[in-house]
Amino acid sequence: MEHRERVSKMAAWISVVSNVLLTVLKLAIGYLFLSEALIADGFHSAADVLASVAVLISMKVSNRPADDDHPYGHGKAEVVASGIVAGILTVAAIEIAAGSIEALFEPPHAPSWIAFAAAGFSWLLKQILYTYTMRLGKKLNSPGLIATAVDHQADVIASIAATTGIGIALAGTWWKLPALYYADPVAGFVVALLILKLAYDTGKESVEVLMERTVEQGKLDAFAETILAVPHVKRLDRLRARAHGHYILVDVRVGVPGTITVQEGHDVARTIRDAIKREHPDVEEVLVHLNPWYEEAEAER
Repeated sequence: MEHRERVSKMAAWISVVSNVLLTVLKLAIGYLFLSEALIADGFHSAADVLASVAVLISMKVSNRPADDDHPYGHGKAEVVASGIVAGILTVAAIEIAAGSIEALFEPPHAPSWIAFAAAGFSWLLKQILYTYTMRLGKKLNSPGLIATAVDHQADVIASIAATTGIGIALAGTWWKLPALYYADPVAGFVVALLILKLAYDTGKESVEVLMERTVEQGKLDAFAETILAVPHVKRLDRLRARAHGHYILVDVRVGVPGTITVQEGHDVARTIRDAIKREHPDVEEVLVHLNPWYEEAEAER
């Protein structure tokens, strides 16, 4: 747990620092060289700063041990952070779209090579950060880091759109076609739409986890296989599992011979719990309920 928290914090801090640097770079160059696409991309990076801070705080909370008020732990703090990221992305997308549409009704500005280079640099850096954060998020099963990676992906797409828009505008200078200058604000609007789609996907996943959606069927099948392999387990009566942030809670009811002792039943329940947690490290808690099973009654079914 300590290793997970340390690595997660490091990844979150890398996101915070990189987003701050990119925000300053893109907004400064965007306003200096009047690039709507780069300004839009810069505001998105500013929203990323807030999102990264939210994820960083949530990780600290989610790694706290269970207590009397939160007997199942604090894992959903990261899911809440994912929802916050989605909200921030939505607001950023709306602001970017409004600014881009307004720019389409104003005289266009000649593009700059410096703005083009800044957008390209952002594209490269964000692609590296996305790959690193997503791999780490999946490895640690961290919704917060995965949401941050999705945010980096949004920046990759935004930077691609900004780079393309500014590049087309630069082509307008070469070919003496001022109408192509409008590619810059159009790119800003495209960025807004792409970010809005990613915000929807991230928010939808957060809501489903908060609504106690069950884990995927393949995971349930793996749990069932583990449970049925335990001695004395004759029947699987019910199996439920739900994500609780970066870990899973399992609830199982099994049929065991009604003639075994209380101690033997206790040992069966403990074996089930230990087997699931050993074979599935992402499981934090297993609740086991034993039902009496009789061979005669089973034969009459």
